[in-house]
Amino acid sequence: MPEAPGQTTPTSASVPDGSAQPLWVPSAERRERALITRFERWLQQERGLHFDGYEALWHWSVDESEAFWSAIVTFFDLPLRVPPSRMCDGQAMPNTQWLPGARLNLVDQIFRHAGSTAPAIVYDSEAAGCGSVGWAELRAQVAALAHQLRDLGVGPGDRVVAFLPNIPQAVVGFLAAASVGAIWSMCSPDMGPTSVLDRFRQIEPQVLLAVDSYRFGGRLHDRREVLANLVAGLPSLRALIWVPHGDPAAPPPPATDTCAVIPWAQALTGPVDTAPAALPASHPLWILYSSGTTGLPKAIVHGHGGVLINGMVNMVLHNDLHPGDRVLWAVNTSWMVWNAHVLSLLGGATLVLYDGAVTGSCPTHDWSHLWQLAGRLGVNVLGLGAAIHQACMKAGVIPREVADLSALRTVCSTGSPLSPEAYRWIYGAVGPDVWLNTVSGGTDIAGGFLVGLPTLPVYLGEMQCRTLGTRVEAWTDEGRPVLDAVGELVCTQALPSMPLYFWADEDQSRYRESYFDSFTDTQGRPVWRHGDWLRLVPRPQAVGGVIYGRSDATINRQGVRMGTAEIYRVVEGLSEVLDSMVVDLEFFGRDSRMILFLQLRVPGTLNESLDRRLRQTIRNQLSARHVPDEIVEVRGIPKTMSGKKLELPIRKLLLGQPLERVVKPDTLAQPELLDAFVSFAARRAEF
Repeated sequence: MPEAPGQTTPTSASVPDGSAQPLWVPSAERRERALITRFERWLQQERGLHFDGYEALWHWSVDESEAFWSAIVTFFDLPLRVPPSRMCDGQAMPNTQWLPGARLNLVDQIFRHAGSTAPAIVYDSEAAGCGSVGWAELRAQVAALAHQLRDLGVGPGDRVVAFLPNIPQAVVGFLAAASVGAIWSMCSPDMGPTSVLDRFRQIEPQVLLAVDSYRFGGRLHDRREVLANLVAGLPSLRALIWVPHGDPAAPPPPATDTCAVIPWAQALTGPVDTAPAALPASHPLWILYSSGTTGLPKAIVHGHGGVLINGMVNMVLHNDLHPGDRVLWAVNTSWMVWNAHVLSLLGGATLVLYDGAVTGSCPTHDWSHLWQLAGRLGVNVLGLGAAIHQACMKAGVIPREVADLSALRTVCSTGSPLSPEAYRWIYGAVGPDVWLNTVSGGTDIAGGFLVGLPTLPVYLGEMQCRTLGTRVEAWTDEGRPVLDAVGELVCTQALPSMPLYFWADEDQSRYRESYFDSFTDTQGRPVWRHGDWLRLVPRPQAVGGVIYGRSDATINRQGVRMGTAEIYRVVEGLSEVLDSMVVDLEFFGRDSRMILFLQLRVPGTLNESLDRRLRQTIRNQLSARHVPDEIVEVRGIPKTMSGKKLELPIRKLLLGQPLERVVKPDTLAQPELLDAFVSFAARRAEF
């Protein structure tokens, strides 16, 4: 396994072979059909630009940033109500302003496709069955709900939040909120009230859309009690829009003096001619959450203009989406990939929404279920978390034998590194002709740093290229860029979809601390540090990349990120627990393993009953994805003199680095507490 950035070059056992032949090479037909081919021809015809391969195109896109983003706006003919004075104002990160002077609404681009005869949405839900929503119907529902929001007094800058699964109502809610200039935010109904309130309470929402329950693996999960807690904990609410889902007969909760209750059907009875508001490009679109290691989750605000133009590059151009393509991402609505999936509508694609279990442990289906669903619905692009691909592989699923995948041309993976074994499994068990598009990005930028392209070859264990317009590099601890060695993933140039700001972070201190405190460039300007270990791999046609997991202490489980502080708040709420520390051992080519270390009030009392109660508490109050794989009792939690838990040093220690490389014992309050972790690392060296 790789050591810390800048300290070693990965061994041949831990990384793909740089001399290997590609697993897949695109056909001439695939290259000819690709949107990127059209874009390059357009650049030559309209701008007189010719590039000798993708790497030359990428360099132009970052060296001539304004020209590139201007070309994207023109090539896609994006509907800007008022054009910008220029593409960006040239200020250094994090103060760069994009599309200054422009007026627009992201929804305008989506409904340019409203005349399509293909459905806008196809859905399959354990609770609601199967169906589809046409483009005209989607537009009418969005306009009607937007009218309802305006009737409730919701306008630009107000917050509309949702407690919804992956169902059409969630898409309608987001687009309606964006239409009126409200700011959207959503949590999945499988999250506990503590996690949801930690997020929503920060932003003081005016309207909440919520379901009564959801169904997962054949089991109904009633969420009405949780919903009551949410309403009680959000005094800013003016209205709850009630979405019957798991139990259509469930009565809505009673209204209060300050919060009206409006059934979904009633919310859609208004006029359908409401036009989207024309907004500044920097007007907030949504709030996503990316947890740090201390404090509440960071509430990240992205804007209409940045998400629009970066979405056209990430979701449409790189993913090679064409109007009518059926795109299924198996996602949780708390994951940024849900937002990215919805952006497929920007290219006129059909969203395929799945609401149900994907695990092989549920009684209603096994790990082949998603592949069968993709075959039954004629999916062209199927995206799964890397953990799902790995699970299907381990379960021995042969997708091409259990489903008709004749329509499937692209398989995507994200959320964590995909092992070389899974690459081989996809090309053997799914089919040799599919394009495997592996992506690594982040909630923070609502997009990808390293992505795929259907005109480039696929190499074992690697992402194919750096995203157009995104100056990604791997840096040593000293700030030196490296190739073919592991370093910190940095972005040395502003991106349109970087956050506008964090909510309630007026002086930008939390924003700067999160990304810009580690590195500066040669001119002293701040550089974005993302928190991933990256190795850039030079190839004949493009520089590819391999991600080796997180370099910080944020816990990223199946794409849903949660700060350790959130876990501690719940775990240490149990009377038996004195202190705790959690680490997630996520690294290249193997399943991640999350370990919870406990210091108990009465030493030696970790038994089966307490273990079970800890897991149930985390599952109920936070997230089923963040239930630890292992719970270990220790004498005490090592901390710095100032009381900070040694999460990252312990993580590095458990990943195989020697103690003297990860921490100086003389900086600790109780250095003897490290002994137990050194012994644990030695016993579990197989990690």
